[in-house]
Amino acid sequence: MQPYFFPYIGYFQLIGSVDSFIIYDNIKYTKKGWINRNRFLRNGAECVFTVPVRKDSDFLDVKDRMVARDFDRDRLVNQLREAYRRAPQFNEAFPVVEKLIMAPQENLFDYIHGSVVGVCRYLGIDTRIVVASSVPMDPNLKAQDRVLALCKAAGASGYVNAIGGQKLYSREEFAAQGVELRFLEPHAIAYPQFGDAFVPWLSIIDVMMFNPVARIRELIETGYELV
Repeated sequence: MQPYFFPYIGYFQLIGSVDSFIIYDNIKYTKKGWINRNRFLRNGAECVFTVPVRKDSDFLDVKDRMVARDFDRDRLVNQLREAYRRAPQFNEAFPVVEKLIMAPQENLFDYIHGSVVGVCRYLGIDTRIVVASSVPMDPNLKAQDRVLALCKAAGASGYVNAIGGQKLYSREEFAAQGVELRFLEPHAIAYPQFGDAFVPWLSIIDVMMFNPVARIRELIETGYELV
C-alpha cells in the first residue's frame, strides 16, 4: 500500500487483517494525492491538513522527497488541539498525535511511516510492517506484476487490498501464482462527534479522539468484510 499521513481507519483494518503489511516507499510522489495530507473535523465540517514538501523533481519517489523546511509542526499541533480539545478521548489520544507530528524526521517517507507505526503501537496492532524497498525484487516491475513479485518474495499465500483495487487486479492471475486475492470492504462506521451530523472517513486522528482504544480495536478487527 501507499504511505499516508495518519490515514483513515480502513488503512488500519488492512494492516490488522494481515500477517505482514508492505508499505511502498519506492513509488512516485503525487502532488494531488493523499500521501501527505488528510482530513480532520473542525466546527462540524471536514478540513484538510497537509505536510508541505520541498520543491523537487516530479520524478522522485516518496523516499527521496523531503518535508518542507518551513513546515510549522507547532501550528498543525495547535490546529488539532483546538479542533479536538473537548473530545472525550483527547487526554489519552492527543499526546500520541502530538508526539508523532513533532517528530524531527525531514525525509517525507520516514515522517509518514512514523505516523503509521506510532498509531499501530497506540492501538496495539502488532502486524509486521515491511518497507517495500527492503524486499529484493525487480524495481522496474509495475502495478499487478510488482504486487505479485512482492507476494512471491514474502512467501505469501494470500494478498488483501482495499476494495477500490478490484479493477486493478485479476483473481485469476493471482491464483495462477498460488496467491489468493481478496479485498477489504469496510462497514459503515459512525460515532458521536460533538453532537453534530457525523462526518465519515476522516483521519484516524478523529477516530482516536472520540473512541477508546478498545472500541477502535473492535472496529478494526470486525468492522469489515473480506470479499
